[in-house]
Amino acid sequence: MKRLFLAVAALAGLATALPAAAQFAKPEDAIKYRKAAFTVMAAHFGRVAAMANGRIPFDAKVAATNAEIATMVAGLPFAGFGDGTDKGGDTRAKAEIWSERDKFNAGATKMQEEMAKLNAAAKSGDQAAMRTAAGAVGQACKSCHDTYRRD
Repeated sequence: MKRLFLAVAALAGLATALPAAAQFAKPEDAIKYRKAAFTVMAAHFGRVAAMANGRIPFDAKVAATNAEIATMVAGLPFAGFGDGTDKGGDTRAKAEIWSERDKFNAGATKMQEEMAKLNAAAKSGDQAAMRTAAGAVGQACKSCHDTYRRD
């Protein structure tokens, strides 16, 4: 049942992101879009992770709300990685994103699956479960950043 939920969540994120890809008039628009989506996702994930790790006071309702938003936004940035968006604009994306598209997409899917698990943990109100799930999201993000993002 969990696998089905994760698959549906990943597909929903992808389905939400695909219409956005057709809306970019220029590669720079796609780059701005993906950067903005990553910023929103990171802001909401950061709040949940900070609560999960005890860096800020734990509030189950706030954690659940922020985890839900981060999960919904998790699929959006990837529409901004279309052909031609590897050049121009202000981007830290490495060329390997486009030459290793399947690996990159697998990393995106992994992050979205881990984000869905975090969302479920946050809804449970279990801070320890959130800490574990937030760590898995962080690892998925780090793995992709280490491989596909210039510092």
